[in-house]
Amino acid sequence: MSTHYDLVVIGSGPAGEKGAAQAAYFGKRVALVERAEHPGGAGINTGTVPSKTLRETALYFSGLRQRGLYGIDYSLKDGLTVADFMYRKQIVVENEWKIIGRNLERHEIEVVWGEASLEDAHTVHVRKSFGEELDLETDIILIATGSSPHHPDGIPFDHRLIYDSDSILHMSQIPKTMAVIGGGVIGCEYASIFTALGVNVTLVESRDRLLAFADGEIAGRLQKRLESLGLRFIFSDRVLKVETSDDHVHLALQGGEQLECDIALFAAGRQSNTQGLGLEAVGVQSGNRGLILVNEKYQTNVPNIYAAGDVIGFPALASTSMEQARVAMVHAFGLRYKEQVSPTLPLAIYTIPEISMVGLAEEECHEKKIPCLVGRAYYENNPRGQIIGDLSGMIKLVFSPIDKKLLGVHLIGEMSSELIHIGAQVMATDGTIDAFINAVYNYPTLADAYKYAAYDGLGAWERWQAAGKPQ
Repeated sequence: MSTHYDLVVIGSGPAGEKGAAQAAYFGKRVALVERAEHPGGAGINTGTVPSKTLRETALYFSGLRQRGLYGIDYSLKDGLTVADFMYRKQIVVENEWKIIGRNLERHEIEVVWGEASLEDAHTVHVRKSFGEELDLETDIILIATGSSPHHPDGIPFDHRLIYDSDSILHMSQIPKTMAVIGGGVIGCEYASIFTALGVNVTLVESRDRLLAFADGEIAGRLQKRLESLGLRFIFSDRVLKVETSDDHVHLALQGGEQLECDIALFAAGRQSNTQGLGLEAVGVQSGNRGLILVNEKYQTNVPNIYAAGDVIGFPALASTSMEQARVAMVHAFGLRYKEQVSPTLPLAIYTIPEISMVGLAEEECHEKKIPCLVGRAYYENNPRGQIIGDLSGMIKLVFSPIDKKLLGVHLIGEMSSELIHIGAQVMATDGTIDAFINAVYNYPTLADAYKYAAYDGLGAWERWQAAGKPQ
């Protein structure tokens, strides 16, 4: 059985869904192939949405927000069960399945459930779970198969006490002690979630600091906040050996320390889901960890085959994946629409507390010899910060002393994942810190802290001028 389409999309995560909808919106006949039982990819089923929902659940059960308001421990964690912890996550995920299904149906996208592989540059072979096979002939192919947790050699991931960022969603009980290996985004997020629940967590990171890509001042404040909640950090060290028993995990570290814990979570990055796709047979080029190589329009070396999302690597965000797929489809079908993904990419890390960033960090400016000044504002000096009980948050603006152009924004604290978009919009229009000074914000709001960070920066700028620096 063979059917012809304008577009066949492989994968129903953020990139696959939005790419399919983009083409269908402009009248293209689209089929979408998904091998999992439900749509949404890792973003809905094992990654973005579940982990962020668990973060909110942890904040609720831990009483951390109430503690900030009243200074009293309202924690419910002593009687917390896995069912309690996972309940809200499952509700949100199931609602997202329905939303995606309605979106695909509204755009008249044909969903084919099964395992896809490339027969040739214009044919996608699908093997359904109950044995039926079919070929989908198409003009354009979009590969949006996402990524999976990377499993380093020598780690017994088949043991019930060893987890990755997918399997942790199916743990059988809340542990008392836990080791997290990896101080990147996933490791930090889960370490903070379990620390909030009262679990004794030790995080092992091979580098000398958390989140090497983040602004050092913000990462340092995050570390101090997590340490105050009880999270222990071991830097510049790595796991040499893993031993397991029925009820414990034993980790031998390179530096000589021995860790014993109830469970261990390995957050060692991710690798693309390209195995079995048949890329080699068609000639699609890939790189490290199977990442598909693309140009600025997300086109592979095979002209009618495109790829978007985690399967092409950095930045591997749900937000950017959606836009990549849209740009790819605009290019593939010659549409007069979105031509590129904005180079101004906000990033949020959903630790407790959240941190967010866009643009250049202060250290990055120094390394690149880009002149910069800094303005700061603190939640503790903001009435809304006082009202919500978050006294450790801050906004940091990095800007040019030459023309006050905004170069970067970095936040830590409640709502930072929302607040970052104010700074991102100013950066996207090549704005200066005067944009914040001239703006009127509701009062009391955390957004108003932008104005005071800009005033602080303006003071630094005046001192810079007074010192006779060249303009």
